[in-house]
Amino acid sequence: MILLNTVDFSNPMTIVSLVLSVLVSVCLIVFLAAKTNRRFTLIFYPIAFVFLFTSYILGMDLLFTISLILIVVGVIISLFINASEFRHLLTRETNLKTKKEKNIKQTQEEMYKMIGEAVRSLSRTKTGALITFEKNQNLDEIMKNGTILNAPVSFELLVTIFYPGTRLHDGAVVIRGNTIVAASVYYTPTTRALTGKYGSRHRAAVGISETTDAVTVVVSEETGRISLAYKSHLESTTYDSFLDDFIDLMNAR
Repeated sequence: MILLNTVDFSNPMTIVSLVLSVLVSVCLIVFLAAKTNRRFTLIFYPIAFVFLFTSYILGMDLLFTISLILIVVGVIISLFINASEFRHLLTRETNLKTKKEKNIKQTQEEMYKMIGEAVRSLSRTKTGALITFEKNQNLDEIMKNGTILNAPVSFELLVTIFYPGTRLHDGAVVIRGNTIVAASVYYTPTTRALTGKYGSRHRAAVGISETTDAVTVVVSEETGRISLAYKSHLESTTYDSFLDDFIDLMNAR
């Protein structure tokens, strides 16, 4: 209010000068903001404050008033620019996150399909297999007795590992995400009595399911039967329904 009282608004030329100066300056600010975008604040504010302090020191009340008004206008424009950039950035981050989640889902679905094909192949050839899929509980301690591989999951590698006579065919394969972390891993078998005729692989699968939340797939070398062990339970599954049953357990909480 003190500032405005020092300007002679009774003089028509003062009002005309003030209005024209503000209009022209606002047009320049908008143009500068559109052309320089983020650099707007680095260019505009230093110049505006130089005019503000210079006019104050020299007692140029009209120029001081104009500079003050333009700084307020600049702040409003800056907020608008930053809000637009923020919305753009937020939209971009959301799109990237959605795309990433979609890619992860596709990769996971492809891996599950590959697992299904490998298990079915092992079942058809009656090749004994024990495959454990890590979920929330880390299995590093359990894998210490095995052979660390850290290899991408593939149909060929899984089938080769369990081929009779290979060095790694005994014991279990442990998969974390889409990586075969270790092979030839041995578990402490369950001491519970199991209903039906089950061998050492099945007892080992139940054993690991009693102490972790991992999902373990067992293929019998005698019958080719496929079983799933999870949370102390061992369930047989059919050749056709294996993949659906397996995915259900992987998604279970």
